[in-house]
Amino acid sequence: MASAVQKVVLASSRDIPFNRLLLSQSNVRRIKAGVSIEELAGDIARRGLLQGLSVRAVVDADGTETGMFEIPAGGRRYRALELLVKQKRLTKTAPVPCIVREGGIAEEDSLAENVQRAPLHPLDQFRAFLALRDIVDGHVVPGSLSRSRRCRGHTAL
Repeated sequence: MASAVQKVVLASSRDIPFNRLLLSQSNVRRIKAGVSIEELAGDIARRGLLQGLSVRAVVDADGTETGMFEIPAGGRRYRALELLVKQKRLTKTAPVPCIVREGGIAEEDSLAENVQRAPLHPLDQFRAFLALRDIVDGHVVPGSLSRSRRCRGHTAL
């Protein structure tokens, strides 16, 4: 007799106003590393948010949802959005794409988001920079490759 295959159920996604979001103490990232918040904010301002935040509803002592959402995964993106709000480049009520998680362990979500990422292979990165060089209307745009922090050393392609 064949056993039933368990279907995967994905968490729902929705836009949540920025002023309804707050950082979670469940976020496992504590040490600052990589691209600065300022650089990330600049990238978000230029390109938009490329990946939503993972959030969980905040509940009060009675277990009732408060309308606020904590962010166990995506804290750096949140801080970059927060900087854009402080700079008045983003409204406090701007809708932010979020994945709404229920159940499970918030720290596990945070750990998984940070550990399961695979860095881009250097050859793939090189090929992407070459492709970018030729993309804009078929012409090389001076400085286009230097927009990304990681490509500064590769602008002489």
